[in-house]
Amino acid sequence: MEQQIIPPPMPKNWLVESILVTLFCCLPFGIVGIINAAQVSSRYAAQQYDAAADASREAAKWTKIGFWVGIAVIALYVLFWVVLGVSFGLSETLD
Repeated sequence: MEQQIIPPPMPKNWLVESILVTLFCCLPFGIVGIINAAQVSSRYAAQQYDAAADASREAAKWTKIGFWVGIAVIALYVLFWVVLGVSFGLSETLD
């Protein structure tokens, strides 16, 4: 009698999130997230469950890093323009 192994549930692949991070936040980290996200389904289908879980964790890690780096860059960009605008506003009032 052959014993059947029940596969664990497929891990989240993070593909949609990785694509959104690539488009709107941080291109390099988003691409790494997409590459890892694309490997989740194929590894799961090949019954490499541990490798699929590792790819999912890597995709999540790089997607989150890309998101937060992108938010930080956007915040610094806005802060730069606010400071620049305030400094020009002050220079006009001093003249």
